[in-house]
Amino acid sequence: MMINIDKNLCSELKQRKTTPTIVADILRAAILKGELKGGQQLIQADIAEQFGMSRIPVREALKQLEAEGLIKLNPNKGAIITELSADEVKEIYEIRSFLETGAIEFSIMNLTVDDLNRAEKILKDIDNAPDVNKWLDLNWQFHSCLYFPANRPRLLSIINNLHINVARYMRIYLELMNFEEKSQEEHYKILSACREQNVQEAINLIEKHLENASVTLVSYLNERNKE
Repeated sequence: MMINIDKNLCSELKQRKTTPTIVADILRAAILKGELKGGQQLIQADIAEQFGMSRIPVREALKQLEAEGLIKLNPNKGAIITELSADEVKEIYEIRSFLETGAIEFSIMNLTVDDLNRAEKILKDIDNAPDVNKWLDLNWQFHSCLYFPANRPRLLSIINNLHINVARYMRIYLELMNFEEKSQEEHYKILSACREQNVQEAINLIEKHLENASVTLVSYLNERNKE
């Protein structure tokens, strides 16, 4: 198993992160980009050899990815990249809806002009995103920018993990189904409701935003499973 390692990314990460976190970041990126597929086995010894390190930081990195739901550690088979069923994707979006509408309710009155302007700047960056990977990264930046003023770090951490879990499926939503424009329209409406401090409207828009993605992805996965 060979992983495409971005040397510039490695250099940047080494300046500010521990070795297990660097490994986890690179493996996570490979999973989310689809370079490492669901059901594929990750062998600690191979990863350690490719990174030129001992197995200990690799083992810690894999534990981190398991906590995020991206892999499953099996005593006999080692690490296996997880695959989500249509029902699991639907459940994740249902959970996200509960949590993210709660987050916006906590945060909306705390959003400053700077927060809102930053969120708008992110949306403009999304409009010009060169590829789906950058789009997904900026998408999370937009949502977290609106939720961060809720001052609920544990809630934000849980939401982030759920975002990570379905990010590889969001690639399908964006790449195969051309939903970038629709998703952006919904983002701008959410931002407008936040500027107006219209709590109920923001909640309704986030619910609809997540429901649209969920219905589309679940339908796709159900059809794919029939093939």
